[in-house]
Amino acid sequence: MTAAITATDNNQKVTENMEQEASVLFNTEPTDCGHLIGVMTLNTPKSLNALSVDMCKLLAQQLDVWANDAQIVALVLRGAGDKAFCAGGDIRKLYDSMSTSAPLPNPYATEFFSHEYSLYRQMHFYAKPLILWGDGIIMGGGMGLMAGCSHRLVTERTRFAMPEVTIGLFPDASGSWFLQNMPAKTGLFLGLTGAMCNGNDALLANLAEYAVASNDYDAVIQSLKQSDWQPAVNSMDKCDNNSAHSIVSRVLATQSVAELPASNLAKYWQPIQQLMNSGGLGDIDAILQSDESLATLHAEFAADSWAQRAVATYRHGCPVTVALTYALYHKVADLSLEQVLYLETNVAVHCAANPDFKEGVRALLIDKDRNPQWSRSLADCLNAEGQAYIQQHFVNPYATGEHPLDAWLGNEAAGNKFVR
Repeated sequence: MTAAITATDNNQKVTENMEQEASVLFNTEPTDCGHLIGVMTLNTPKSLNALSVDMCKLLAQQLDVWANDAQIVALVLRGAGDKAFCAGGDIRKLYDSMSTSAPLPNPYATEFFSHEYSLYRQMHFYAKPLILWGDGIIMGGGMGLMAGCSHRLVTERTRFAMPEVTIGLFPDASGSWFLQNMPAKTGLFLGLTGAMCNGNDALLANLAEYAVASNDYDAVIQSLKQSDWQPAVNSMDKCDNNSAHSIVSRVLATQSVAELPASNLAKYWQPIQQLMNSGGLGDIDAILQSDESLATLHAEFAADSWAQRAVATYRHGCPVTVALTYALYHKVADLSLEQVLYLETNVAVHCAANPDFKEGVRALLIDKDRNPQWSRSLADCLNAEGQAYIQQHFVNPYATGEHPLDAWLGNEAAGNKFVR
């Protein structure tokens, strides 16, 4: 009897250890009416739940399983730990692949970005509600996950940014798409400066719909479990008042609204809009590089510590990233989500082959000297040779038929079903 109990205990410990080591955890919460809420937890808190290829695969597989499970009526996506939902992509292995002088296109870069971007596309077109628990830090790849969810909750601890200018990449992870959808060109400002924003900023920037307290997670789950999901079984139209999406919206709208930090984007949208429309990139840069010009633009904005941190990040950031961010912002204005992700794949793979991304990761994450030696100045990016270099990033680096997202531009485009 004792031996049997010991064996059972050991098996339980093995199972618990395997769950603790899994990069994504999956479980379900039973509703009072006999359905299930699926819960997906990013489970690498030591790395602030940085998104890896393995995590993308696990999430994509489980989304497929639950899409075809009639008992699952809605899904929740959250991060383990109390610091971050997801602080970006796990780029250490990507850095290692760049350090081996891999050919263009870099095979690991192709794997990394194609799995990541495929997951975002899957989420955007997912039929069932995807509820984001957006507590803590959300950056880079985490922002891509955030943008892909249908119902986003933020808290007083939410801090989000697209800080790729600090590492020589560009605001990827569908950033080119969601930055475009922010009002008054605030998205372009965030992409150029990597400015850190809060939950109220997310509400204004079309990245979140609901504000709750960070300790209200259990209350939100309980409300979802107590809801009547039966009407949703026969309604597949998201616009239907009885759809699962409508039910989730009603549930989340009844939650206590948390008091969040004031929105800097709301406070300073006018000087940001004026700055982003001051001319071409060279004109914007001239203002951002000059304390006097910023004060002339808007004295309060120039003196604000939030704006000063954003400007300092811009000045220390990668000029090639700045040029790519500006070019992408204007290129994607009329593109679909799938077209944007296809284009981002091209740019990302080129970045993995060019020097600045590697140098930025080295300076920030490897040697941690925070002293990157960028390959060229912004002036070098704006002359004829520099513009040719920037434009080369958009060229498909794959042989005919080998682009990992090729099918998205043809009959397999998920968006086709909405217009045909």
